Amino acid sequence: MNHWKLAPIALGIAALAAGCSNNGATTASGEPAANEVSEEEIEQRSMDSREAIQQFASTLQGELMAAMEEGGPTEAIQVCNEVAPEIASDISAETGWDVGRTSLKLRNPDNAPDEWERAVLESFDAEVAAGTPADEVAPSHEVIQTEDGARFRFMAAIPAGSQCLACHGEDIDSDIQHALERLYPEDEATGYQAGQVRGAFTITQEM
Repeated sequence: MNHWKLAPIALGIAALAAGCSNNGATTASGEPAANEVSEEEIEQRSMDSREAIQQFASTLQGELMAAMEEGGPTEAIQVCNEVAPEIASDISAETGWDVGRTSLKLRNPDNAPDEWERAVLESFDAEVAAGTPADEVAPSHEVIQTEDGARFRFMAAIPAGSQCLACHGEDIDSDIQHALERLYPEDEATGYQAGQVRGAFTITQEM
């Protein structure tokens, strides 16, 4: 399997894998979709999703690196709080897709996973527990049929790199902890170790 990777990004964006785990076409209730989608279309939509994720990750990386240089981790937390949703919104507006992030341990409650996303995140964790490096976990996709038409959904794991641990690890500096408590009073996204899956990028495309 061929893999694609992003350079590690401070405070939470790390490497992504390139291959796709094909979950098949389903309805919103889990039944097979009425109209099967060609492998060529699945591959193209997967490639397009990876490009959008690459854009999201690289843009956020630049913002976080600049914030780290200017004010350290606490400044980067502020930037991530304000800028990450704006980046996702801009890419969503540009592509017409829903673009975001989710996790089993949330920092922002607005990013809570739905049933399928939770199952995929759990499968990512299981792969890592079985010995697959987090930056080689294959993305996952599904095609669902809804009342409004078919949708293509795509998820790619976000591994916890060493740079992430300043704000997501087990031993967090008191100044960083105070910043997290101020910006994310319901924060659950700590206690990670390097090499674990911290969350995932998500894409939903109307078909």
